[in-house]
Amino acid sequence: MVPTYVLNDSNTLPAVGFGTYPLRGEDGIVAITSAIQAGYRLLDTAVNYENETEVGEALRRSGVPRDDVQIQSKIPGRDHGYDEALASIRGSLDRLGLEYLDVQLIHWPNPSVDRFVETWRALVTARNDGLVRSIGVSNFTDEFLRRIIDDSGVTPTVNQIELHPYFPQEEMRKVHAELGIQTQAWSPMGKRQAPFDEPPVAEAARAHGVTPGQVILRWHHQLGSLPLPKSATPERQSANLDIFEFELTATELKAITALGRPDGRLFGGDPLTHEEM
Repeated sequence: MVPTYVLNDSNTLPAVGFGTYPLRGEDGIVAITSAIQAGYRLLDTAVNYENETEVGEALRRSGVPRDDVQIQSKIPGRDHGYDEALASIRGSLDRLGLEYLDVQLIHWPNPSVDRFVETWRALVTARNDGLVRSIGVSNFTDEFLRRIIDDSGVTPTVNQIELHPYFPQEEMRKVHAELGIQTQAWSPMGKRQAPFDEPPVAEAARAHGVTPGQVILRWHHQLGSLPLPKSATPERQSANLDIFEFELTATELKAITALGRPDGRLFGGDPLTHEEM
């Protein structure tokens, strides 16, 4: 059984979700359907992933009731602005074939455009109108979070950020704890740079009789981070959910966090400079 987190709006999310990028086409539908049938109840997509149609089709094929699966999407930079963001949400719903989204995020703040504040106001409206149930952001800094909170009086439920052992985001996790925001992690393993062979990870895997990937996802869980692993392999999908029967020691947890590097980002995705339209 996957435990849940209670968000600041009293809605809940499962402690592990399924990342759908870059699953597309029929193969993508099959992989996402497999993930739902394996027990994932939070699917993370985005307009820019160009797979919302596949996510909706996978949900229908899975045979799992709509209300049992939470769907989360993200507004791209080109749709920043109040009216634009509301239209973007309706477009996501059309592609997904859904009447509402469980979670709607702003994908990147794109500070050079500087329209994320009015975009956030649109998310508040969408929530109030019943288009979405919970609203949040992705890749926001402390400064950007406080700007939208100060402007709207509404605190995001989640902030989805890059977070993995080489980039443990200790400062942002403290900000989230202070503001009551749930941390979500994209690329929670570190993708091609996954530290499976690093001694703290490999030794913990041996000690607990689990895989290095399970150790990393358990590390996320014990930090209070909600990871969104992606896999098209049914066996790995199941393994990535099976992290609740063991517990890392405080020493193991600290050693994995100590793998963090100042240049640990995967591709230089600093929200102050990296922008996606």
